[in-house]
Amino acid sequence: MAATITIGTRAAGVTMRAMGASVDPAALAVILLAAVLYLRALSVLRRRGRRISVLQQGAWWSGLALAAAGLLSPLDRLAEDLLSGHMAQHLLIADLAAPLLLVGLRTPVLVFMLPRPLLEPLARRRGLRRALSVLRRPPVAIAVYVAVLYGWHLRFAFEGAMRHELVHAFQHESFVLASVLVWLPALEPWRARLRGELWKIGHILGARLAGMFLGMAFIVMRTPAYAGVYGDRGAAHGLSPLDDQQIAGGLMLSLDVIVMLVALCFFFWRAAQDHDRAEASSQRVPVAGSPAQPAVRR
Repeated sequence: MAATITIGTRAAGVTMRAMGASVDPAALAVILLAAVLYLRALSVLRRRGRRISVLQQGAWWSGLALAAAGLLSPLDRLAEDLLSGHMAQHLLIADLAAPLLLVGLRTPVLVFMLPRPLLEPLARRRGLRRALSVLRRPPVAIAVYVAVLYGWHLRFAFEGAMRHELVHAFQHESFVLASVLVWLPALEPWRARLRGELWKIGHILGARLAGMFLGMAFIVMRTPAYAGVYGDRGAAHGLSPLDDQQIAGGLMLSLDVIVMLVALCFFFWRAAQDHDRAEASSQRVPVAGSPAQPAVRR
């Protein structure tokens, strides 16, 4: 969904500037559509007697709010002048909003998010299902993520995206989709309950460590990476090109560390929960030749 928002933002080409904030009617419309579709899914599930937890709903609305902050706030305008602003925008819509939206879409919401006339044709496409099955394999997802991340930060690619709106749209789209691919096998939105498997810690840490080297490069570089598009625009904000670049690298590095720590703690906690649940279940199963044990009430 965040990917669709990104395309709508750049491809529309109609932007209103009001009170220092960039308000793209296309992005606003897509965000509102996403909100309406989610509310519709909740309503359908409620009529069927299914209630979605406050935590899951909160994840969806938080992700949508972060996407809106990246695309509709003054940050969108700031990204045209500062590399650090552009980096903050990418971090909001790809690294933060995307996983939160996946959590909010967890089954059964995922099944009812799109109307049946749209969902059924997609579900019947075997080629699409096979491609997604391959892409969400952890080694493949990390490889795609690294290729997209580093490829777009090559000078010719990054400056080309800044000079051409459609290329910029594709850049944002790529970042969001690459982030979704990395988080898919870890968050498993097609399952009603997230499994606490410890390999997911290594998966997330591997992806974030790969990105950390790029953030460190921005910090230690002694020449501006994208002087061709940003030049001295940072001076209007009290920043030299190198200061701006180091802030961008610091933002990227800091978020990578935070995500790794959160993933480490969360998946260890979830794994401990699953272990306790399995032990409790095994104790309730009577051993052959022994009297049945009374069920444990929780």
